[in-house]
Amino acid sequence: MAQTLIIGAGVSGAALAWQLSRRGEGVTIVSTHPEGGLASAASFGWLNASFYLSVPHFRLRHEGLAAHRRLAHALPGLATHWPGCLWYEATGTALDETAADLSGLGYLVERLTQAQITQRMPALGPIPDTALFFPEEGVADPAQLARALIMGSGAQVVRARVLAVTHDTGKVTGILTDLGPMVADRVILAAGTGTPELLAPLGQPLPMLKRPGLMLATNPLPPICPVILATPEQEVRQDAAGRLHAPASAGHQGDHAETLGSFPVVINATLTRLRKLFPGQEIRFARHAMALRPVPSDGLPVVGRGPVEGLWIAVMHSGATLAPVVAELLAADIAGEGESPLLADFRPERFQ
Repeated sequence: MAQTLIIGAGVSGAALAWQLSRRGEGVTIVSTHPEGGLASAASFGWLNASFYLSVPHFRLRHEGLAAHRRLAHALPGLATHWPGCLWYEATGTALDETAADLSGLGYLVERLTQAQITQRMPALGPIPDTALFFPEEGVADPAQLARALIMGSGAQVVRARVLAVTHDTGKVTGILTDLGPMVADRVILAAGTGTPELLAPLGQPLPMLKRPGLMLATNPLPPICPVILATPEQEVRQDAAGRLHAPASAGHQGDHAETLGSFPVVINATLTRLRKLFPGQEIRFARHAMALRPVPSDGLPVVGRGPVEGLWIAVMHSGATLAPVVAELLAADIAGEGESPLLADFRPERFQ
């Protein structure tokens, strides 16, 4: 039985542990952070393919939604649910083009009138003239999902800082940690923004963008947001306990900001936008989560073989949507079951 070390306890590493354990692999997860990771714990959790950077990216994200449904079938009790998304981040011609593009790719798109929006969202303040509804889209808590996958995999989790990937004659031998060396037949780097530092000594560049993310949660409120809501000013969803969850930047998936700004200013601005969306509600700050999002320089996932035999890479944004499908496909590749064409555009060698 091959021994695999997965670096990273977020949703990407956890999904890989679960897939490999199903194939009889011995898996150990090594992470500086607790089970659930850091970036996964600060995720909005929106599962979608309406945001995409290329047609291959759309196809991978769309299959990611199907992979989430397969996971929910295999692991009953997951909190993943599918309320759909009400979207009007663009208006006018741009909204029309979005609808046409997604429909042309086979995505389910419904166009709603102002009256239909009001019927679905009676608590919404300014009602747009029209919006798109994406019924295939859903919500997960990536950190919670990661913990469930780790438990389901039976993988051992070691809390340690990984200092280097070790190798001999072009083949991985394990890793060096602050607790000492660990031996393995295979190492998978799913460490998000920590991955480039581990690859650099091996001659593999992995340029990353600096993309800090801050997620805000409010006090519990009455049911006012039954869908994922994506507006020009704010994206927001409501959980089962009534809390609103909102990224601190509008349009956070395509956000280019390298700094967040003053914490009180950012929080107050986000609360102001939420109160405008839902007038008359007593919306207050409850908690936040913050992390650097693992965004490669071209915005696309990096998945495949590393520069030495036995080393593999799985770094992506958004892991919330992509982790389950990437884990399925990469585990099959590792097991010698064949390379998926869905990953062809996302191999690490594009940065060489």
